[in-house]
Amino acid sequence: MGLVGGCPLPLEHFKVTMQTISIVGLGKLGSPFLATCASRGFNVIGIDVNDHLIKLINQGKAPVDEPGLEQLIAKNRRKIKATSDYNEAINNSDITFIIVPTPSTKNGAFSNRYVVSAVQKIGKVLAKKDKFHLVVVTSTIMPKSMDIEIIPALKKASGKRLNRDFGICYNPEFIALGSVIDNLLNPDFVLVGESGKKSGEILESFYRKFCINKPPIVRMNFVNAEITKIALNSYITTKISFANTLAQICERVSGGDVDRVTAAIGLDKRIGSKYLKGSLPYGGPCFPRDNRAFAHFAKKTGVQASIAKAADLVNENITRQIVKRVEKISANKQSFSTNKNCKIAILGLAYKPDTDVAEESAGVKIANLLSRKSAKVYVWDPKAMNRARELLSPKILLARSLRNCLSQSDIIIITTPWPEFKSIKPGDLAVNGKRPFLLDCWRLLDPLKYDKVAIYQTVGMGN
Repeated sequence: MGLVGGCPLPLEHFKVTMQTISIVGLGKLGSPFLATCASRGFNVIGIDVNDHLIKLINQGKAPVDEPGLEQLIAKNRRKIKATSDYNEAINNSDITFIIVPTPSTKNGAFSNRYVVSAVQKIGKVLAKKDKFHLVVVTSTIMPKSMDIEIIPALKKASGKRLNRDFGICYNPEFIALGSVIDNLLNPDFVLVGESGKKSGEILESFYRKFCINKPPIVRMNFVNAEITKIALNSYITTKISFANTLAQICERVSGGDVDRVTAAIGLDKRIGSKYLKGSLPYGGPCFPRDNRAFAHFAKKTGVQASIAKAADLVNENITRQIVKRVEKISANKQSFSTNKNCKIAILGLAYKPDTDVAEESAGVKIANLLSRKSAKVYVWDPKAMNRARELLSPKILLARSLRNCLSQSDIIIITTPWPEFKSIKPGDLAVNGKRPFLLDCWRLLDPLKYDKVAIYQTVGMGN
């Protein structure tokens, strides 16, 4: 039995009337979630402090770059509204999802200040709302955050009783930028940390309607859900670092081929093939920081998360080793210190294809390190040029096009496996009589096709 305004109502009431949801935070995850919810039949009210972003959504336009988002918003425009008014959004919805940033602090933990600010604003509206309301925290938070910081803030702001007047869940998503919409609709599983049975059942009912693939829905207490989120991403970073270590081994052994090795390893069901592509370090807004947060939390409990720390160390070392490798290539003619005209092209600034996010990307890190070595560095990316600009050294030159970037360079490094880079033709490299070095970190190109116009090298393959 549920309680609405103090009156008992069966859970089926929520299943029938739960048609409008609200979402606080309309960024890289919030906007796709808003559009996807609308596509699944829900009316959605989005809340944000950014007036320009609100205007774009209300015009049927995508406020962030994500494949398929613009079309999904335009198609479901009648079910979507964006506003900065918490009163309008909370009073006219049954569930509120909080999807705001939780910035990393210097020690690796996450700050909850934006989540707490959101629940305080929600709480002020709930103080005057009679109907039971479910608040769902989707932002990634540190373990114990729900019990110690977030629930107390919501109780204080609302003056209401948990599990009677309102419920709250922790429900982090496991998505990858560039495939957010598909990841939301077809998750491997749904994770729910619940304040009580009724709250968990309401959220489960929502996902039964929302998801296409009928995934397992795993419900547990808050702290276990909080640990699960950062532990899962930390485990993936370990898997990536192991694959990258295999790549280093294979390229030092005659006949070694990391793709052959990882393809075989991945056939074992205990391991699986995902994230076993030995190449460059992991990056982006989730893996690096979740791994550090996991290590920080482990240390607080008195446990040394040696594996998590080792994954970060491998990550850092691979970037340095790529730079040393390029220095060695350049040293065949002259060292960076004496040849300031050495021109290097970095192809790929996004941390992965199909996104403009350059945070913690290998391409940006390698470009910055090489620019300190007195090399002239040119960069190109199909999407991430503007986002990467603020992360790059002022000395680095932004090419006008892929062809322009290639034509300028003595050394070319493919750092992001964009499909566009597979279209590079041998003629694009044979410019002004040069025979550049081509370091294909993701093994995108057929070396036999480029042998006459470039000195081809790759990562993860022995001579």
